[in-house]
Amino acid sequence: MLDSQTLEGRRGARAISAPVAVASGAAVLGLTLGARTLGLTESAALQTFTIIFSAIVIEALPFILLGALVSAAIEVYVPDRAFERVARLPLALQVPGAALGGFAFPVCECGSVPVARRLIARGMHPAAGLAFMLASPILNPIVLLSTYIAYAGRGLGWEMVAGRGLLGLILAITAGWAIGSDGATDLLKPRAEEVPSHDHGREGAGERRRAFVEHLAGDFFFMGRFIVIGAALAAAMQTLIPQSLVSGVARTPIVGSLALMAIAFVLSLCSEADAFVAVSFVQFPLGSQLAFLAFGPVVDAKLAFLYGATFRRRFVLRLVIVAVPVVLAGSLWFEAVVR
Repeated sequence: MLDSQTLEGRRGARAISAPVAVASGAAVLGLTLGARTLGLTESAALQTFTIIFSAIVIEALPFILLGALVSAAIEVYVPDRAFERVARLPLALQVPGAALGGFAFPVCECGSVPVARRLIARGMHPAAGLAFMLASPILNPIVLLSTYIAYAGRGLGWEMVAGRGLLGLILAITAGWAIGSDGATDLLKPRAEEVPSHDHGREGAGERRRAFVEHLAGDFFFMGRFIVIGAALAAAMQTLIPQSLVSGVARTPIVGSLALMAIAFVLSLCSEADAFVAVSFVQFPLGSQLAFLAFGPVVDAKLAFLYGATFRRRFVLRLVIVAVPVVLAGSLWFEAVVR
């Protein structure tokens, strides 16, 4: 059964997430109504912003909900032993097997961090645990589905799915081998009190349903507020920034890819809906958009805090040193192939 401290911690975190999400939605609604009252909706720029913002949010929210459903089901109903089977494989198979496990056990980037810590702490090789952590938010079938739908309108759905999946797999395995050579003791930050693993099969049906609903609501509100912020920023960029400036940056593939990687870090979008933001950056080439989709789920602002609480110092720096050249090279190769 879930211990009372764990349940209280979950309820506390979700109690904070829900008001923030509601407040964000209320602020957007208030600004929209205020602009309409003041007659600002006649502005062409504001109309453009509203159309882009609404389109991104409306397209993305169903995938946020679907991702929250899957994440909650895995958290509550999938036993830990399902993950532990990978740990018994030879290391040469364990790392790619763990990376591909992201397709079988889809969790978002926030959920993959504690899962990876638990796997490493319970005996999985650190390289395999990191490979799973980095691959899951990209190879997640919900992420790949949302990527296909986002780009299908441009006739590039399968190309972007293949590019994102392949680059995400290469990045996860490369970073896993490069950083996971350290032992678990050297990689994981020690905790005064390690939360024990739970066997959900021993919980009562009512308690499991309650935990499922709490996890679902918490994930949906948590991820939803990031997509609202990301949609607003993407719409503002296309509305307010002079297109000549954007075109100058986007015209150079290397600079464009690095720029969108930096934007992905700042936006901290959920990978299950970030494709709807990426496809809106029409001024940038497809390779740069792929860099946005591959880098964001691995390194962003919110993950930096989660990594800092989970791993020892310099982990984020080491991950960035590996991720930037791998994603940049992959995006340039993809651009050359697609073009």
